[in-house]
Amino acid sequence: MAKDLYSILGVARGASAADIKKAYRKLAKANHPDTHAGDAAALARFKDVSAAYTILSDPDERGKYDRGEIDADGQPKAPPGFGGGGFSGGGFERGFGNAQPGGGSRFEFGGDPGDIFSELFGRGGGGAFGADPRMRAAPRKGQDIAYRLNVPFEDAAVLKPQRIALRNGKTLDLKLSPGLESGKQVRMGGQGDPGPGGVGDALVTIDIMPHRFFTRDGDDIRLDLPVRLGEAVLGAKVRVPTPDGPVMLGVPAGATSGRTLRLRGRGFTKADGTRGDLLATLMIDLPPEDAELRSFVERWASDATRNPRSALGVD
Repeated sequence: MAKDLYSILGVARGASAADIKKAYRKLAKANHPDTHAGDAAALARFKDVSAAYTILSDPDERGKYDRGEIDADGQPKAPPGFGGGGFSGGGFERGFGNAQPGGGSRFEFGGDPGDIFSELFGRGGGGAFGADPRMRAAPRKGQDIAYRLNVPFEDAAVLKPQRIALRNGKTLDLKLSPGLESGKQVRMGGQGDPGPGGVGDALVTIDIMPHRFFTRDGDDIRLDLPVRLGEAVLGAKVRVPTPDGPVMLGVPAGATSGRTLRLRGRGFTKADGTRGDLLATLMIDLPPEDAELRSFVERWASDATRNPRSALGVD
């Protein structure tokens, strides 16, 4: 049975883009390779979820899938009336002059359907009908070959070249271009199947893998950054992960949970070559069952008289 992308994400066909994104994040987190090392089943689910989201998160690709123009792997479907290897419904199939049950026969063409016209109108220097040889079709290039490439989140942000193994046995480094998005297709010329008119191309569709603590917001990257109570109250310099490696970030004294600090130029590479930012949202992390902290708060009289919800109209 063919895969259904909506079933993979566990959403209805009419699901909104927000519902699809929410379902994808939940499933990607639950099956992420970083938390399921060596679990082949989880890795397979993670890949299926990522591939489904790649198509359903793109309005154009989702429309093609809903209309049946592409399959669950994003590959074009054959138009109605065409089968594998010839014209169906019109009597042209592989083989030549095969007998039919009950007597009689039908005409079947054993080569490339595009060559039927050269058979009818002659080859080279005029044919049975005196066709102009200039009207003959040019030799066809070999077929393009489609690939999907999973790119780690940090590599996509900094455009680190990716190594890809091709069906022809070659292993090449693929250069990532600025403005990279999941679903973007990169063409590698001359890496497809050979043909009489030349070699086809390799078409590589990029899938940017989700990260266990980074999330993408346009060209920016968001991060929930845990800080200790003392670091928030007194201020501190803390190490923060970025796609380029850890950097130091100054937490101002008196910072509260939910405050967002900006590290410029640590996000995704934009189409113009500049970088987005990393937005670190502070999350004050309190130690569990800390008797000293509990005792201090119970004696902290000024905190009991302050209402941080007054701006919400709540007494």
